[in-house]
Amino acid sequence: MRKHGGTEVFRITGARQGLADDVRGRQRRYVISMTVRTLSVIAAAVLWNVERHVAIVALALGILLPYIAVVIANAGRESTPSLPSTFVPTPARPELEASNLKGSSDQS
Repeated sequence: MRKHGGTEVFRITGARQGLADDVRGRQRRYVISMTVRTLSVIAAAVLWNVERHVAIVALALGILLPYIAVVIANAGRESTPSLPSTFVPTPARPELEASNLKGSSDQS
């Protein structure tokens, strides 16, 4: 890609997801995690007198999920290493050799 009028040109294939889409996806992951947490706490309360071991596991899941949900929800907008670079550098101009410069100045 080349510069047009001094502006840098970027490849669209390496573009990140839009900010609104990224926030929407993180909110969706957080809501799903909190729904699972709520269901596990309810299951722990219902199963406490019936199946105590399952209730303890559900309660532990309900205690750990808020931390995990926040970490998952905040994980976003990192650059993906598998995608190509979005910036296409300007190709370098070849330099003239010193011998060509001397030869052209001697002929004048």
